[in-house]
Amino acid sequence: MANPEQGNQTVLMEFTLLGFGNLQELQILLFLLFLVIYIVTVAGNILIIALVVADQRLHTPMYFFLGNLSCLESCYSSTILPRMLASFLTGDRTISVSSCLTQYYFFGFLAAAECYLLAAMSYDRYLAICRPLHYATLMNSRSCLQLAAGSWISSSLAIDITIYLMQQVTFCGSSEIDHFFCDFIQVIKLSCSDTGMMELVTTMLAAICTLPPFLLTLATYVCIITTILRMPSSTGKRKAFSTCSSHLIVVSIFYGTIMIVYILPKTDTLRELNKVFSVFYTVLTPLLNPLIYSLRNREVREALGKVVSKFSAVKRIPTFLL
Repeated sequence: MANPEQGNQTVLMEFTLLGFGNLQELQILLFLLFLVIYIVTVAGNILIIALVVADQRLHTPMYFFLGNLSCLESCYSSTILPRMLASFLTGDRTISVSSCLTQYYFFGFLAAAECYLLAAMSYDRYLAICRPLHYATLMNSRSCLQLAAGSWISSSLAIDITIYLMQQVTFCGSSEIDHFFCDFIQVIKLSCSDTGMMELVTTMLAAICTLPPFLLTLATYVCIITTILRMPSSTGKRKAFSTCSSHLIVVSIFYGTIMIVYILPKTDTLRELNKVFSVFYTVLTPLLNPLIYSLRNREVREALGKVVSKFSAVKRIPTFLL
């Protein structure tokens, strides 16, 4: 994008994110709604990270991956929502090309990392329920670190290649992106360069980052559900289902909406609902993570109760004793 012009077309230096601009009468309401979602998302995920670090009972593989996921979700929301909130408040929907590519870099990196982390969490649950005698050996500290590091590093390498290719592209013509963030499909429509090879490489990288984790997650849950149904004890079944259902809810929403947006044929109805479904995997999934895991997991509730009790006890101490 070094040349200021290409032929008779001026090279774009900024885009316009249309977002939800067609709902002018709801701008204030949408601002307040997404502001509350952002605050709850970040605060809830940071709270989970703090609990996992501070409480010894949560120093297990399951909560190690949950802490990683909470860190990811906080960053994920911060990649998209602050820019959206600013546009609601100021009405300025422009974004520079470099800022747009930066936003897409972090979005793509964190989305791919979430796919791998969700697969690692499902593998952890598979070992805990289907192979309990080998769980401690197979899911040790070293294995957990390798799985988490592999998730972050693999995602980074994939998006690095994509961003390098996008930086070679020239953008001209229309500057309007019909979305609330810089999504690859929407951005590449504005290119006046040959993007055939880039789209092929990006599609292959996206398949590598999503299909293997999805298939692994699907396979592990088939094995988990089969094992649970064979359990003779109804109490054991309830406990196993309770442990896995939280993770399964997050996985279903995340993968389900991504498939609707990126895989299903683009009918007129789906095109109109594209932004709505995108809200699910970009905004609601990070919000649901702390809510689902804190409300449904007994260990997290107990750790939170312990912290609240300590805080209340400190507040009750007379000032002259401090």
